[in-house]
Amino acid sequence: MGSMAEIHKTTMQPAKLELLTAWLPTRHWHVGAGTPALVKSGGFRLDDPDGEVGIELMVVTDLAGPVPVAYLVPMTYRGARVEGLDHALIGTSEHGVLGMRWLYDAAHDPVFIEQAALLLTGKATPQDQNTSDTPDLTVHVVPGDILTPAPGFRPTVIDTDAHTDIAFDSDRSTNAGAELIRVHRRLATGRSLGRDRSHLDAPWSAPDGTTPRGIFLSAP
Repeated sequence: MGSMAEIHKTTMQPAKLELLTAWLPTRHWHVGAGTPALVKSGGFRLDDPDGEVGIELMVVTDLAGPVPVAYLVPMTYRGARVEGLDHALIGTSEHGVLGMRWLYDAAHDPVFIEQAALLLTGKATPQDQNTSDTPDLTVHVVPGDILTPAPGFRPTVIDTDAHTDIAFDSDRSTNAGAELIRVHRRLATGRSLGRDRSHLDAPWSAPDGTTPRGIFLSAP
């Protein structure tokens, strides 16, 4: 199977936004009370070199509160349950072409983590969210010397009130510490990166019709 993800024009039941409406309030970085009112606001995809796992970095905006809040939700789509990833399961959905899919919080999925590390080194290409085999040129990457995960690595994932930190052992045996990738969960414009070695920024669609940009991923 080729490495490029094919985008199918079909349905998923339940829809991704339905699954996220139930899952989002269980996250430490979610703000507000009650049931979210989610709309899809952008994002992009990454390719799995083995062609088996779908990878999408979706932006959803919660309109339920007094101020809209944009969240980044990276997800992986798999054709079977993954042993040891039950804690990261967002839900299951019937895909109109591919059948039953297991949707996982990608911050815990080794396939996403490896591709995110390559992305932050400039060695992976962001793909359009809705069109097959089409790079997303709106995504900007400032690459850095990010270490790639060691074979068979197990990530340590920590949720804070604004982001998710993914730590993993690198493939360089001389490296004393773990590598860190930060997923910026609540998106905001104008955020200073300080001394972050690498970061990725991208646009999303705001409810007022503007197209803000903000940091999606970084390597502190």
